[in-house]
Amino acid sequence: MGCGSTASHVGGSQVLGIIPIAKAEGNFAGKTVREELRVPTMQDRIWKMLDNSDAFITLLDGIGILEEIFQIAS
Repeated sequence: MGCGSTASHVGGSQVLGIIPIAKAEGNFAGKTVREELRVPTMQDRIWKMLDNSDAFITLLDGIGILEEIFQIAS
């Protein structure tokens, strides 16, 4: 997440990190180089991603990403 947001920012793209509050309390917060938005739940995260994105890039790292792909596609 951190490397992707840094590379995008350096390339001139706008970067917005959307992270659930439960994950923000761990080691996940602060990995983006620009704006970070904290939301209450994973479902809220998906809706905020849909509201704030023109496109999505998916990097598979576990089974949970498949849920997000299918929710965004539907």
